Amino acid sequence: MGKVIYCDAFAKCVKEYIKSEIKNFSPVLAIVNVGNDPASEAYIRGKKKDCIECGIIPKIYHYDEISEEELTELIIKLNLDDSVNGIIVQLPLPKNINPQKIADLIFKDKDVDGFGKDNVSNLYTGNNCIYPCTPLGVIRILEYLGYNDLTGLHAVVIGRSNIVGKPVAQMLLKKNATVTVCHSKTVNLKKYTSSADILISAVGKPKFIKKEFVKNNSIVLDIGINRLENGSLCGDVDLDDVIDKVKYITPVPKGMGLVTRAMLLKNTLECFKRQYRDLVLKK
Repeated sequence: MGKVIYCDAFAKCVKEYIKSEIKNFSPVLAIVNVGNDPASEAYIRGKKKDCIECGIIPKIYHYDEISEEELTELIIKLNLDDSVNGIIVQLPLPKNINPQKIADLIFKDKDVDGFGKDNVSNLYTGNNCIYPCTPLGVIRILEYLGYNDLTGLHAVVIGRSNIVGKPVAQMLLKKNATVTVCHSKTVNLKKYTSSADILISAVGKPKFIKKEFVKNNSIVLDIGINRLENGSLCGDVDLDDVIDKVKYITPVPKGMGLVTRAMLLKNTLECFKRQYRDLVLKK
């Protein structure tokens, strides 16, 4: 039977590390939320709680409604505020606002999500960057399991979003994996997933991945968070169906969602260090 990797212990270790690194400092994370989406508000409560646990000061900017021009002005203001070390804009944004345009406005050393054009460009050219939180979490969990070098391993990513699929594929390539990216237009998905030594699912369909989709003794990292009719959460992978076939699998909940949140804190610390280093050099 495969081992279920509950990620709460890993997330706790990351938080303890961040707390020790911050010491007497108080980094500030600006969290911008537009609208009243219940899921977004729940995520922000979690982020606020995580920040406080680590000694990071969360500053919430909530707007029921805002124009793209007004949001642009806010981002510029936060960019220029030396007391703000990181900026995150909660997605989804209302239809009247272009999320990529907003992400591209955030200074690269305050872009804790790693979604802005400067960090994205550096990711794909192999230069130093702030990595997107979920893809970074995938790499860190693989390292946690002892997979630092992925040479000779076939990694399959289901999903080609700019938030997860594309960047995680790039980061797996950097670790020397042979990478296949599948998506909604992929014909015969099982052909690819059943040959994966590492399967990463961000398809957004509850319990979609069954045992016939996975390779024996493989590693399955479930990125999907889906809500069932009874209100409970589940992933893209039917854990009960595949557990006897895989080597490791992350569950939902208590899985990659916790890792993503931990990586947001890690990125906030990284942004703070970059700005603090610049201030020291200026002195």
